[in-house]
Amino acid sequence: MPLSETGPIAAAAAEAACGVGAFNVIQLEHAQAIVAGAEAAGAPVILQISENAVRYHGALGPIGAATLAVARAARVPVAVHLDHATSVELVGQAVELGFTSVMFDASALSYGENVRATAEVVRRCHAAGVWVEAELGEVGGKDGVHAPGVRTDPAEAAAFVAAAGVDALAVAVGTSHAMPTRDAALDFELIGRLRRAVPVPLVLHGSSGVADGDLTAAVEAGMTKVNIATHLNRVFSTAVRRALADDARLVDTRRYLGPARAAVAAEVTRLLGVLKATAPAP
Repeated sequence: MPLSETGPIAAAAAEAACGVGAFNVIQLEHAQAIVAGAEAAGAPVILQISENAVRYHGALGPIGAATLAVARAARVPVAVHLDHATSVELVGQAVELGFTSVMFDASALSYGENVRATAEVVRRCHAAGVWVEAELGEVGGKDGVHAPGVRTDPAEAAAFVAAAGVDALAVAVGTSHAMPTRDAALDFELIGRLRRAVPVPLVLHGSSGVADGDLTAAVEAGMTKVNIATHLNRVFSTAVRRALADDARLVDTRRYLGPARAAVAAEVTRLLGVLKATAPAP
């Protein structure tokens, strides 16, 4: 199946009031596992590569090209997305490689500077046919992110989308990145108000810290794109540790990365069911 565009996948999910899973890729095995899980679920999926992952690899090119190849070979719609890019140069590299969407994160700037920087990225990306996500509010570390002051204001969110021209908006509603537990307290009333105020799909970052039932409830309240990274890394690492513990003489990386890949695939299938990511293929 050809590489799918992020926009139609997200639009179809929003129209059907479903969630679409957006899962982060670090190694090639992650990309393979996520696509295998989506194929088993019969659901579209978004493969994400973060700026941190690019820094780990030293460049976007190799891991980006590999992820795009996995996406193009999939039997379900798969899009490839640049996650949490703060570098305009990195955004340009992703567009040149053929990524179907980018998330430009200028949320650490003032509101006015965020609008200005994001609008310029939108202008360049839209000229290349690339969908753009931005962030308003603070979806940072756990300390502080649960304070009301860092959450996204619906009126400001609507104004930001109109001014910057983004295609999706990541909002702060009680989650935080890299949570080791799944006990984040989501503000469902705020999600509903944001959904009514904002005319583009809403994105939930930090979803690894959200329990299954609350993920489903978040989608029902108005979330569309749901980002999950840490939780799958935990599944991957647990499987690796188990394989190595079972055989202290194990040195063939395929013998422990293979089980980890299979474990992540199974979890992706399960999570897509939790998200009700059953929107028809665009």
